[in-house]
Amino acid sequence: MQISVYLDESGDLGWKFDAPYRYGGSSRYLTIATILIEHGKRHLLKRLMRDLYKKTKTPTTEEIKWAKLSQENRCWIAEKLVQFKEKLGADVQYFCITVSKEKVREHIRQDPNKLYNYMIKLLLAKELSQYSDVFLNVDQRSIKIESGKSLHDYLQTSIWFDFESQTKLKTISCDSKCNLGIQLADIFSGIAQNHFEDSKSEPYKILALYANIKRLYF
Repeated sequence: MQISVYLDESGDLGWKFDAPYRYGGSSRYLTIATILIEHGKRHLLKRLMRDLYKKTKTPTTEEIKWAKLSQENRCWIAEKLVQFKEKLGADVQYFCITVSKEKVREHIRQDPNKLYNYMIKLLLAKELSQYSDVFLNVDQRSIKIESGKSLHDYLQTSIWFDFESQTKLKTISCDSKCNLGIQLADIFSGIAQNHFEDSKSEPYKILALYANIKRLYF
């Protein structure tokens, strides 16, 4: 079985905690979110995002970002993601992981890209090992992976050796403005990040029962 995966994150990899977030300080949390869908049904996911464009009357030449959505629209899209899951069942899955950055040990902070890679491995490697072909879509503007191993190599190695799977991973770097699946992953990451970072949890409570949500260093 082939599967498409859309990935995006919310928060940053800064470590400045002596000032409030957004006022000179770093985010206290980092969230990576993914939407997995059976490859042949990925057009249905894009259709869902187009519905949000219509509801918010956003021109298709612009990109909808979580940060700019009203609370009403945030709850609306959370409900739509739930309905989408109820309709497609196992053919679509929502996975996200959030790290409490203030509890990350100092030596790990020296190379935060390894933390980013490790979070994605914890989140996805076992799940992706079940499929024959995986198309991993990531935003080219996402946090840069500068470690010796790229995200692709790190994840593929784990799938092959840790889980003894023959899964073929294809990583696709693209502009989120042109990828509706990544835009939905951005919204999903925003839902989780807003819950942990700002205690604004209404959309999170709507979606949480339908998503696999992991925590790291809490």
